[in-house]
Amino acid sequence: MTSTRSKLKSGVAIAAAPAVVLVSVEFAIHFAGSLKDKRRIVSSVKERIRSRFNASVAEVAYQEDWQRCGIGVAMIGSDRRYLEGEVNALRQFLNEVRDIELSDVGLEWV
Repeated sequence: MTSTRSKLKSGVAIAAAPAVVLVSVEFAIHFAGSLKDKRRIVSSVKERIRSRFNASVAEVAYQEDWQRCGIGVAMIGSDRRYLEGEVNALRQFLNEVRDIELSDVGLEWV
């Protein structure tokens, strides 16, 4: 019988391994006329994701393309089902942002 408890290097016991999901998101910004327009929209989207989902967010692709963006979102939690719900809520949120058109969402569970 194996225990669901494991120990960290510090000797502190944790109940179970945390669930981590990495979400890669690509979207178009059709109305951006310059990199400055794009940065304003992307900054707003990133900040709204950070505050609404308590997630880490970074622009990871297409930094010099002013009508396209790729961001990475990292979420961690103790329950995978909860994170699955958060990912679905993130998709819904991104579909409702008026300045962008969602083109792809990829998931990687760690």
